[in-house]
Amino acid sequence: MPGMWWVVGAVVVVGLVTAYLTWTANRVERLQARAESAARALDAHLLRRAAAAAVLAEQRFGVELYAAARIALDAVPEEREAAENDLTRQLRTVELDPDDPACEAVIAASRRLALARQVHTDLVRDARAVRRRRLVRLFRMGRRHESPRYFDIDDPTLTTSADVPTG
Repeated sequence: MPGMWWVVGAVVVVGLVTAYLTWTANRVERLQARAESAARALDAHLLRRAAAAAVLAEQRFGVELYAAARIALDAVPEEREAAENDLTRQLRTVELDPDDPACEAVIAASRRLALARQVHTDLVRDARAVRRRRLVRLFRMGRRHESPRYFDIDDPTLTTSADVPTG
């Protein structure tokens, strides 16, 4: 009978280790899926902002802003960060009136983009952190997915004429 307790103990330990490994593998998968979803949302917000900037440029601000918006819309993934940073710099050079619907669309898109960028950065950080754990690397739990990448752009939040103090 004393040998029976060793068997029961070993089964319990194996069950606990298996449960922990399964939980860890599911966590890696969930974080990876959330980071990929955040990347898609970030991409959608980047496109919305560039489209709103192109409309605004056509209506009011001319060639340079329009060119930056078109480049951002048409950029290949390798050039996307630089194109988005150029668009942000162009948007900062124009005075945006929050009462103007075209300007408000760009301002709102930039605010949503800033939030999407922060969510994406947080999820990428979390996914990369869990992928660096020794157990995850040992069992190659992240092998099915490419490691998520940060999208490094300037803060897209814009100041408006209403934000600037007068006098």
